[in-house]
Amino acid sequence: MTPLHTLHILNKSPGHPRSAACMEALRPGDALLLTENAVLALATSGCRGINIPVYALMPDVKARGLEQNTGEAALVSYPSMVNLTARAQHVISW
Repeated sequence: MTPLHTLHILNKSPGHPRSAACMEALRPGDALLLTENAVLALATSGCRGINIPVYALMPDVKARGLEQNTGEAALVSYPSMVNLTARAQHVISW
């Protein structure tokens, strides 16, 4: 299991100031986990071109009808979300 430097957990929709701040804070070795309204970024260009792993919480993606718009984001369950946090040296919730 490869450790992550920082797991950024974003729950704010695209266009929210914290969403922009999160995107600016991403660095190599980090990962981004989209939850709640942040999964709406999958339907826009909000996550394209990010050179780190991007994950999206499956129940939130399904609740918003975005299953066909996941792009390169990996869908994760709640147990997988816990595993991601365990792999990370740091976790930041935005």
